[in-house]
Amino acid sequence: MDRSSFMVARFRSFVQLLTLCLVSGAAMLVPASPGWSDPPGPTARDRQIALTVVSLLKRDHLSKHPIDDEVSQRCFQTFLKMLDPMKLYFTQADVDEFARHQFELDDWALRGDVSFLEFAQRVFRRFLQRVDERVKLVDELLAMQHDFTAEEEMLIDRKLAQYAKDDEEVRTRWRKRIKFDLLMLKADKDKIEGPAAVEKLHRRYHSFAKRMHQTDGEELLEMYLTSFTTAFDPHTTYMAPSTLENFEIMMRLGLEGIGAALKSEDGYTVVDKIVPGGAAEKQGQLKVEDRIIGVGQGPDGPIQDVMDMRLSDVVKLIRGKTGTIVRLEVLSGPTGQRKIIQITRAKIELKDSEAQSRIFPVGKKPNGQPYLLGVIDLPSFYMDMNAARLGLPGYRSTTRDVRRILEQFNAQGVDAVILDLRRNGGGSLQEAINLTGLFTGEGPVVQVKDAEGRVQPYEDVAPGPVWRGPLVVLVSKFSASASEIFAAAIQDYRRGLIVGDYSTHGKGTVQSLMELGQQLFRLPNAPQLGALKITMQQFYRLNGDSTQKRGVLADIELPSLTTHLDVAEADLDYPIPFDQVRPLEFRRFDMIDKAMIERLAAQSAQRVNNSQDFQKVLKNIARYRAQKERKYVTLNEQKFLQERAELNADKEEEKQIEKMSEPSTAGIERNYYLDEAMAITVDYLDLLHRARGKVGAQVQAVR
Repeated sequence: MDRSSFMVARFRSFVQLLTLCLVSGAAMLVPASPGWSDPPGPTARDRQIALTVVSLLKRDHLSKHPIDDEVSQRCFQTFLKMLDPMKLYFTQADVDEFARHQFELDDWALRGDVSFLEFAQRVFRRFLQRVDERVKLVDELLAMQHDFTAEEEMLIDRKLAQYAKDDEEVRTRWRKRIKFDLLMLKADKDKIEGPAAVEKLHRRYHSFAKRMHQTDGEELLEMYLTSFTTAFDPHTTYMAPSTLENFEIMMRLGLEGIGAALKSEDGYTVVDKIVPGGAAEKQGQLKVEDRIIGVGQGPDGPIQDVMDMRLSDVVKLIRGKTGTIVRLEVLSGPTGQRKIIQITRAKIELKDSEAQSRIFPVGKKPNGQPYLLGVIDLPSFYMDMNAARLGLPGYRSTTRDVRRILEQFNAQGVDAVILDLRRNGGGSLQEAINLTGLFTGEGPVVQVKDAEGRVQPYEDVAPGPVWRGPLVVLVSKFSASASEIFAAAIQDYRRGLIVGDYSTHGKGTVQSLMELGQQLFRLPNAPQLGALKITMQQFYRLNGDSTQKRGVLADIELPSLTTHLDVAEADLDYPIPFDQVRPLEFRRFDMIDKAMIERLAAQSAQRVNNSQDFQKVLKNIARYRAQKERKYVTLNEQKFLQERAELNADKEEEKQIEKMSEPSTAGIERNYYLDEAMAITVDYLDLLHRARGKVGAQVQAVR
């Protein structure tokens, strides 16, 4: 997955993952979205949203980048990339036609000219036309016999891909694409081939076309305006009202529904996960891999067909208030047994997305007893924003949950804490500051610079740390934003040890959520127009360095495939540049130093060299990097299957991204990676104990 496609995929998967949670909202029948064969023009509401977004970008974006031809061209290129990342649908003639306006989008946007929005609709109409043409071609190609012994290759490097210049080139490219798809199905664990493979691909492409035709005006507006906003930086995005609702629900970790995560697969809505403790698990009939083909409201309402329906629309049908009934028509099991499942919706807390903890006895103290290591898995820096704004007591927050865990660790005599941030993509800035204070006490945590160049330190003001003992923080390239604030502060304070990938993600900017209705009308019941998530600030370490594009470098690096994925801030399009501000004066705890890090790293490296698991990881990394450097993939069946048997680089990427993006349903699992992190922690404790009571002096310093 290349840089631009990851940006798009991350945006889409973010929206999709939030939607999969089946969040609260009124249960209602939603008709299929209108197709784009005869789309309406932009509405007055659309123009109002676009004008407000443009105004806020001009006024508040950190970069102060003018809305000019550069922004216009970036928007144009990103929009085409979102629709057609591999350049399979549009032709060069299409793009040349659209490109005549690529430097006019900024002028139209600034004037509030309806042409700005009409351009998106014109491009999307052509896209749908090309999708329909390609589906017809796919049907024809699937009916053909293909020669899988030929020495033929297909281009897989998106950066080298070009738009087809004529019908012959279109046909050749799609013929290779279908051969590739057929080979991929055969190489899959289920080894689908012959008529079954042809039927699966036929359904896949027809389903894709149908879903594209279901795209409604709100979804297109969100996609197009996000193409415009991400011309300023990768994290400035427009959220439609439904996306905003999902975002806020995810932050407060509470929802109402059946308690199932869904995915779209070849036209079917498929059950991907069952949420522990949710309504579906308690009812007991709905299973993972069941295919939902119909949804009915109440005990006797009509069942609506949801085949080939957009996932977001299926979710709207299934979601609903606690105590109401939804009926699902499903195809279950390998035989596809058809049955109706009635589930009473219930309130669900997303326990898998909150802080989790576990204590492990490891190693041996000088007195012969094992060390007790407390591990905390923290998937995000969450906070119930609405409850916090209203001043409601007991609202959900990261700091409150982790404080409770640390107090339990203190009561149980835990010797050291391992805080796992490897899949933590960030969240609330204030939560990152408050959480740091649980380990450092009062004092500065981060510096923040606004669009006017003013720099302000942010401090934790809570008295005294909750955890005073040794700390190890696990990070990966997926640890971003608030995670990096925390890890950087711990490193600058010399309060603990940073272990994991070579560096974290490198997102050193702060976004604010500006609800457009509130911005326009300043009324309690302002209309829902969505929100602009806009980059307004950049944060800096206590030492003055930004983490932007650079990340936080690990003190001890462990081999991991995620280090080598092109998913960092620097891999995205148009990131804010790295810079520095004046360092702060602050008190260091000196619970770690250079000599200790070097010794711990050497001991870890010796164990890694002797570990079969880590050696397997290193071999996979080498194969992965070799595959990623290829610009083409063979379509010779024998060679293709042999290569995929060794390692499928694309699948490995998908697996890692999915693993880091989704909540864990299994809790904290002990594996070779965590074992090594705990071994490093035990070595660290041994060093501290040998330092003639140094632990006591250092812990006193933390007080």
